[in-house]
This record gives sequence, C-alpha cells and structure tokens, in this order.
Amino acid sequence: MLSIRGLRAGYGGRMIVDGVDLDVAAGEVVTVIGQNGAGKSTLLKGIANLLRNREGAVTLDGENVFALSAQDLLGRGLAFIPQGRSVFPGLTVAENLRMGGFLLRDPVLLRQRIEAQLEAFPALAKLLGQLAANLSGGQQRQLELARTMVMQPKVIMLDEPSIGLAPQVVEQVFATLRTLAAGGRAVLMVEQNVRRALQASDRGIVLELGRARLQDKAAALLGDERVARLYMGKR
Repeated sequence: MLSIRGLRAGYGGRMIVDGVDLDVAAGEVVTVIGQNGAGKSTLLKGIANLLRNREGAVTLDGENVFALSAQDLLGRGLAFIPQGRSVFPGLTVAENLRMGGFLLRDPVLLRQRIEAQLEAFPALAKLLGQLAANLSGGQQRQLELARTMVMQPKVIMLDEPSIGLAPQVVEQVFATLRTLAAGGRAVLMVEQNVRRALQASDRGIVLELGRARLQDKAAALLGDERVARLYMGKR
C-alpha cells in the first residue's frame, strides 16, 4: 500500500532522516519508535511532503506520489494526523467533520460520509453543536480520527496519537487503529508509549539518528532486550 525508498528529509541544509526504507501493507499497523531527535516526526512529515528539504521515493498503491502536495496526497488516499491537537478549536464538532471532507464536491456524499463516522464514533453524535475547544483530550482525538476518515483514506499516519491522554482513552485510541486496519487501511504511527503501541501493532521500526536500524514483527521487538532497555525503561 505505502512504500518508502531512500527517504531523506530535514530542515534547512541538515538532513534528519537519512535514507529510510519502509513498507506498510493494507490491514497492517506499523509503529516507528526511537529516542527524541531520532527523526520520527520528520519521517512522517517527509512522507507527507510537509518539508521542502527531501529526497527519495514515495509510492501509494504503486503510484509515485513523492512530488504531490499534502492536499493532493489526501485526495489520493494518504492522511496525516500531526502531533498535538489538530482540531479547529473555534468550530463545532459538526463543522470540524465537514472540514474533513473539504475535497468532496458532492454534498450528499459528504453527508453520508459524516453519518458513517458518527456511527463509528457515537460519542461525537451527542456533541455536534459543541466547540471543539471544549472537548476533552480523548474526545478531540476521536474527532481528529473521525474527521480524517471522512475522506476514507487508504493510509493513515499519526504522530504520537496517545500523547496527553488518560490510560483508558489510550486503549480506546489503539483499539480504533486496529479496527481501521481490520477494515483494510494501512496505519503508520510514531509513538512514545512503546510497549502499548507495539502491542497494538503488526510490525515495528527502530529509528536511530535518522536511519532505520531494526525492522521486525512487533512481538519480536517486544521481546528484544536492547529495545526493552532503550525504549521501554527496562534495566
């Protein structure tokens, strides 16, 4: 579904990500882990064409999409939810959902897509008139996911989806990502909650100094002593 080859990306004259290869298949959840400064967020931004300084190849469903803008990538099926809250705080839940379908020109289709997401996220159906700024962190994360899914992307990339959330809400978020993958989506995420993210993933990638040093099945990484020591706090 998503294939990355030799991706280099950075800021100014400095490349932070240095030649990363990775693949994410339909129905698969892949987590990128690494120390702060390893280039995890830069990797996602490089894939999404949000950085000027980038080289390499990005293909989506076999199509070369490296040069496409972030908006065009969304239209082709690649969505990116950045770190922190990306809701429009001054808009209502209903308005945020409509913004998620801004590329759709058919109002009937847009309404159908929104209704489908309200069925998938029933808690939001009771909050349609609420300003997004007044929602809890967990509700805002649900809104981000629902708004993203209005476009029915093939690939969803997320940067730290569990950040700032209560443990119970974290479980709900990871369960939702598994559900999306079960529906045929490819999910690529960066996550600091390494143990829980790998438990919810099929594969993991260890990024060190901008390079993919290790790629393996999530279960294998969970049992790797070096990964446990460096990224899960085990001594």
